[in-house]
Amino acid sequence: MSSQHDTLEWQIDSKTFRHYLATPDGLSGEAPGVLVFPEWWGLDDYIKGRCDQLAEQGYVALGVDLYGDGKICQTPDEAAAVMNAMFDENDGLTKRVKTAFEQLKLQAAVDATRTAAIGYCLGGLTALHAARIGLKFNGVASFHGALNSFHTPEPGDIKAKLLVCHGAADAMISDEDVAAFKEQMDSAKADYQWIEYEGALHGFTNPSATERGKNFQTPVAYNEQADQQSWSTLLSFLSDVFGESSHPKTQVA
Repeated sequence: MSSQHDTLEWQIDSKTFRHYLATPDGLSGEAPGVLVFPEWWGLDDYIKGRCDQLAEQGYVALGVDLYGDGKICQTPDEAAAVMNAMFDENDGLTKRVKTAFEQLKLQAAVDATRTAAIGYCLGGLTALHAARIGLKFNGVASFHGALNSFHTPEPGDIKAKLLVCHGAADAMISDEDVAAFKEQMDSAKADYQWIEYEGALHGFTNPSATERGKNFQTPVAYNEQADQQSWSTLLSFLSDVFGESSHPKTQVA
């Protein structure tokens, strides 16, 4: 199954954000919508490819530009600077997340009662932030995402079911971070799955991670087995949270 691609633009605090919308070809009626939050590199071809994969499964996928102007970073130093500038803005991350959620629900092809958010690395942190602040997604999934918390949820705040896919050998996420995350989720009475992939480093879903790890001397690497397993788990998770009795492709004419 192929997909159609469009660019969506909107402004936040006078800055223009350019996003990537992938819709299944031949879609009849509405389909569940999925926000896809990028790694700290920005909305690059990897994230657009994930959107295409989701559209091929019958979902409407919106790849989110977190930085504005479609900014794509080339080095870790550049990415860190741009990311931290976003964090330094007053509610910068929250504004981006809330606006993306509202825009997703406004799309004619999206069933606004069935939505999810997924993310990778920084995007995983972003997706989890969306859950922590109580946005009413059906499901939220994080892949090798940072676990930092900018908001402490109370019991009942987290409306979405959560899926957290973590590399067991991820040197960029400390054991203390993992323990604090699980404690926070338990205290908030969140419905969450925590899945670890043996031997998987940070960035395990991205085929470019190994080369970047070598080029920038950082502990990141692609892990094909963990990538395939976590993707399969995601598809099952989405089917579950959307209440699909059959494969979502059946929605496509």
